[in-house]
Amino acid sequence: MGNENSFMGGSWLFAFLIIALLVGNGGLFGNNDQDVSAIVNSAVNNQSTQSGLRDVLLSSANNNYETLQAINAQSLSMMSQNNANLINAIQGFNSINLANANQFAEVRQQIAQLGSQMSACCCEIKTQMLQDKYDELLRKYGDVQDKANNAEQSQYLLGVMGKWVANPAAAAA
Repeated sequence: MGNENSFMGGSWLFAFLIIALLVGNGGLFGNNDQDVSAIVNSAVNNQSTQSGLRDVLLSSANNNYETLQAINAQSLSMMSQNNANLINAIQGFNSINLANANQFAEVRQQIAQLGSQMSACCCEIKTQMLQDKYDELLRKYGDVQDKANNAEQSQYLLGVMGKWVANPAAAAA
């Protein structure tokens, strides 16, 4: 980089040297050669110091810029990683929610199926119990009817035979 920040783009040093030479040797200031060379050396040293300070400031600004760019790159990388992690977490939660929903739907279906089976089972049990009661009543009815038939037949036979005695008393002779 040139001396664009300095007075007249760095050419002021040469202008100062020319003025110093013109004024030197008993000129305007009445200085001798030693004073002129001290002034020139001072001006050169001052120019070197300012140039060095400018270079240090420029280097510091460049370092700050590079540090900022590194921080920006790191921040961008961290944000990208964070976004990827969030997306993965959301997709994981969505997968878990979907799996849970499917499992709950299957459980609901099995519960409904079990309810239907229990209802059918209860109907079958009730039907069987009613059939068993009906069969028992038919058996009892048959027994009662058989007893009634036997009693009726016995009455008929006794009525036809007259009075019948199982062990008649010996005839009195």
